[in-house]
Amino acid sequence: MGVPLRMRPRSIRTRDTVVAAVIAALVFGASAVGVDVAVRTTVHAELLQRTQADARRVSGGLRDGTLPAPIPDTRGDIVLQVVEPGGRVRNANAAATDGPPVSTLWPSSHMRVRDYTECRGSWPNRDCSVVEAIRVSTAPDSPVVYAALAAWVTWRVVGRTLGPVEAIRAQLAEISATDLSRRVPQPSGRDEIAQLARTANATLDRLEKAVARQRQFASDASHELRTPIAGLRANLEDAAAHPDDNDLRAVVKSALRDTDRLESIVTDLLLLARIGTGGTVAHEPVDLAELAAAELRRRTSAHEVATDLAPGVAVSAVRVQLVRLLGNLLDNAERYADTRVTVEVGRADGWALLTVADDGPGIPPSDRERVFERFTRLDTARSRGAGGTGLGLAIAREIAHAHRGTLTVAAAGTGARLTLRLPLADRVTPPR
Repeated sequence: MGVPLRMRPRSIRTRDTVVAAVIAALVFGASAVGVDVAVRTTVHAELLQRTQADARRVSGGLRDGTLPAPIPDTRGDIVLQVVEPGGRVRNANAAATDGPPVSTLWPSSHMRVRDYTECRGSWPNRDCSVVEAIRVSTAPDSPVVYAALAAWVTWRVVGRTLGPVEAIRAQLAEISATDLSRRVPQPSGRDEIAQLARTANATLDRLEKAVARQRQFASDASHELRTPIAGLRANLEDAAAHPDDNDLRAVVKSALRDTDRLESIVTDLLLLARIGTGGTVAHEPVDLAELAAAELRRRTSAHEVATDLAPGVAVSAVRVQLVRLLGNLLDNAERYADTRVTVEVGRADGWALLTVADDGPGIPPSDRERVFERFTRLDTARSRGAGGTGLGLAIAREIAHAHRGTLTVAAAGTGARLTLRLPLADRVTPPR
């Protein structure tokens, strides 16, 4: 029996993205349809009132014999006709002189008054008229009074106004989770439709970034998990095939090391996928000096640790994420320092600064951006340290960017000097 086809996306994040995109398309599509119906209903009601008033004035004049010929115009934009059975126009106003009947609908004797809209052509250039037809009496030879107001100009104006909304709805309907690079057309100006387009495109930007993170997670996981899984499997298969030739305690110890590494990689990849994707994580004022002092008290170091922590340097942040960022910078410095690690907190030009430096081999200028890439391996003494997942600095930079800051490698005489810049708490705009 064949394997059933899976129609649902395997990833929860991908499913959430697809649902969000579909909801956006439905909401914007429903909004466009609702606005169109509301506007056209209002237009139809206003036009109908005008035609009804003129039709009933002509019908009354015809019944009491006071209707002049031709019918006088009171508005200039309404066609007025008196039509006999068989379709002959007996009387009309100037707008309908020598013209054919404006409509072929003939009211019956038991439904003498009919209100309707007649249209020809297709949207948005439909030629429409709002018509009231009144049968003057129930007699078989009774004439019919027609009053018609050409509504095509109004229809075109409404069509042009709602055209951008229809374009937005159509584009959203074509966007899927497999192609989130497309954007809806964005009209110029600052009216509600332009704001709708900008909001839709901003939403699509966030969706595209979320899906990109999910894809990056899948790519990194498949690449980086392969080696420890292969090593773990090889050790276990060897122990199973030759139990008498293996030290079971050593095999279990090696398997646990590989398992710990797998767990660390997965944890870090999941954190990278979550950082900066929004959510309801609360920001709070964080004093960087206090945070650094607390983290240094919690840790033990094999090197001398020097500090210069200026008090009162506060930022608005997710505390647990800043703790992780600082921890990753300290882990990196500890791994490569020869004798000394330095931690500094200060401020400059309205920014909060946190610097972690070591006196190790340093980072060449050509590699000062590469170190923030995932799983980077430098061909220098900087890569001598064992341990870690290769994601520490990548996570630290993502956290900095999520807080509207930067993390860079600064030039230093010896060793590496990594500097975090964040907006001070009194000038932070909360992330959206």
